[in-house]
Amino acid sequence: MGYTTGDDMVQGEDVMTRLSGLEVYLPDGRRLGLVHDAVIDENTMKCTHLFVRETDPELVEGSIHLAVPWRWVRGIDRIVVLRWFPPTPIPLN
Repeated sequence: MGYTTGDDMVQGEDVMTRLSGLEVYLPDGRRLGLVHDAVIDENTMKCTHLFVRETDPELVEGSIHLAVPWRWVRGIDRIVVLRWFPPTPIPLN
């Protein structure tokens, strides 16, 4: 697959639908969760965030869904690898 990340645009509805269900991993190799959906800015037509579901309760209190900024994404192929993630666990409040 080999999608571009960072400031480059991931193009096409087909590409965006393939992101759904991919596993998301932190830079240290821990599994964060699964991509649920992508947020696209309607003005620039660029992906701004990935919604992540089924988050690991050891990383995210209450295993709530997260919106991960696109700039945190290092790369995407068969999985999504983040370049950065805040200290864990992320508190519910």
